[in-house]
Amino acid sequence: MSPLPNDIEALRAIIKQLLESNKRLEAENAELRRRLGMDSSNSHKPPSSDGYAKPPIKPGLPKDKHPKGGQKGHRGKTLERVAHADRLEIHLPGQCQCCGRPIAAEERHKIIGSRQVFDLPSPKLEVLEHRIGQVECCGTKQSGEYPVNVTAAVQYGENVKALIVKLSIDHKMPLAQISQLFEDTYGCKLNSTTIEETLKQCYELAAPIVQQVKEHLLEANTVHFDETGIRAGGKLHWLHTASTENYTHLFINDKRGQEALKSDASILKDYEGRAIHDCWSPYFKFEGATHALCGAHLLRELESLKENGSSWAGQMREFLLAVYKTPPAANTQAQVCDQYHRILSQADLEEPKPQPSKRGKAKQSVGRNLHDRLQKYQDEVLAFAFEVGVPFTNNQAERDLRCSKVKQKVSGGFRTKSGAEVYARLQATTSTFRKQGLNVFATLRDLFLRRSVVLA
Repeated sequence: MSPLPNDIEALRAIIKQLLESNKRLEAENAELRRRLGMDSSNSHKPPSSDGYAKPPIKPGLPKDKHPKGGQKGHRGKTLERVAHADRLEIHLPGQCQCCGRPIAAEERHKIIGSRQVFDLPSPKLEVLEHRIGQVECCGTKQSGEYPVNVTAAVQYGENVKALIVKLSIDHKMPLAQISQLFEDTYGCKLNSTTIEETLKQCYELAAPIVQQVKEHLLEANTVHFDETGIRAGGKLHWLHTASTENYTHLFINDKRGQEALKSDASILKDYEGRAIHDCWSPYFKFEGATHALCGAHLLRELESLKENGSSWAGQMREFLLAVYKTPPAANTQAQVCDQYHRILSQADLEEPKPQPSKRGKAKQSVGRNLHDRLQKYQDEVLAFAFEVGVPFTNNQAERDLRCSKVKQKVSGGFRTKSGAEVYARLQATTSTFRKQGLNVFATLRDLFLRRSVVLA
């Protein structure tokens, strides 16, 4: 260790250097502690990253407390007797208890009780043979035609194909498991090529559905947008969504940003309604839409700052929740904005000013970055407070993307990009059918029968 200098100015310089170094180390230590404390409740990390020691799951938004069990007005569902059963079985005594005479099944009897059992029929594949008939009329031989969906000498029917799609897309089953299920249940082992060709066929038949969905979304007042990473062919791709409570649109792109959002598959470039999303900057490049930010994302960020001792973050979090619980018609814009500005003013005093950097942009704290964002996008943050129909969160888009994570975990990802594209379209199609109140299996069967499906 070198000896300390004797002059006061040199000592002052050393002290100043040590103070700056200590301040920097304290900031680094605080940032590392903040990162160590991050989980799905106070950051954008998914719940799967919390590990085995994760705390009890709490809802992103506080829910009203209800008593357990069915709520008032809830219509219960249970098995109910039907007027006409499919099969009848009469149970007579085997013999007379007095004389021991055997009792025949055809003997005259009286029904004194009945019970109904709901069960599945014995599974088996039914073979339907289509034959072309020829008749001669007016001296001309004339032949019938095969149905449009019958294209080969031997093939699987629309019910099998619809079930394959539902198992793969709706229930996230890998190809091998679908094949095993058919072998165990129907005694017929499908090969992977048959399953893949069925999915590709449905992908092509669903093209008109995609077009209908995009047209409806462009007319919607509010649409949710989001994206998530997805592995296909050993590379990172991005699954984008645009959705409402009635429609789901999904597409795959190599890029996450503007290149993907400007592609033919995207609707954001043509959308002119209210776009709900997180505060990712590429969304704001599309000025045709009016934007609104997801409150759930903000609450998690504010919760993280609050856990690290930020006073203003706790106040802003409680303020946003209070405004969320108040109907838009009851909110006074001036009062809400004044309270919002007051909390931001406090944040400006609490958060450290940007630290000068030798190169590039001055480094800011996490809290300062959030303060600047809340200040810049005030109208987008508070849109839910004043406009009826603008949701507080972007949960709709996140729910429509979550199924892709389950698919990847269960099925092990996608071997090719085209396979991921097939999944995206069919997942969006089945999701839309369900949102429309349609029977997914029956509607998929209609697609394979080349029947038109019109969305409401």
